[in-house]
Amino acid sequence: MITKTVKDAKAALHDVFDGATILIGGFGLSGLPENLLGALIEKGTKNLTLVSNNAGTDGHGIGLLLKNGQVKKIMMSYGGECKIFEEMCIAGKLEVEWNPQGTLAERMRAGGAGIGGFFTPTGYGTVVAEGKETRQIDGRWYVLERPIKADFAFVKAHKGDAFGNLTYRKTARNFNQVMATAAKTTIAEVEQLVEVGELDPESVHTPGVFVKRIFQGAKYVKPIEKRTVRPRQAVKA
Repeated sequence: MITKTVKDAKAALHDVFDGATILIGGFGLSGLPENLLGALIEKGTKNLTLVSNNAGTDGHGIGLLLKNGQVKKIMMSYGGECKIFEEMCIAGKLEVEWNPQGTLAERMRAGGAGIGGFFTPTGYGTVVAEGKETRQIDGRWYVLERPIKADFAFVKAHKGDAFGNLTYRKTARNFNQVMATAAKTTIAEVEQLVEVGELDPESVHTPGVFVKRIFQGAKYVKPIEKRTVRPRQAVKA
């Protein structure tokens, strides 16, 4: 039986090289490939171009890669929770390409689908459109956006099997699913590695054809960016 399983994150990253472009899954800190990020920090690969919805925080996610001096450029839509990211931007130590969130997702979807580009009204008349082709369609102005394709994609799923079929859970489906299609090598870490045939075909969000390597992760922290709780109500005796 063909299997794509590897022992752990360290084994999965054996060919990640300096200067690589990597898609990092997750939405905020939800659905982060925590084991892969930790192994990448340990490996020390540098001059990376990262594509992610966000920059993580000072203590989690991409923020740790920034702190370790491994990132040359980041393509993203939101960076407001990471002080290290802010400091590097102000100091000119990091190249940043801002994208509207929906545009970022669609650029990766286009990369995975083999589409050469698409026109969107989002960003027209702003700095996002500078240097890009614009066109009027049915009386409305649009901006041409190019697809995003990468050397690697690091994604995190709830369940997966040895063929690389993946099922995401709730918010973790954001960005992980589209990123899995847009890289030469997609590496998936899963909370549960199950037997082939155990996943309900109707629940598979990423077919195994897109995944090159898969392993079961360990010791997930699943951090929360901003914890908001309601005061406990007094319980009547």
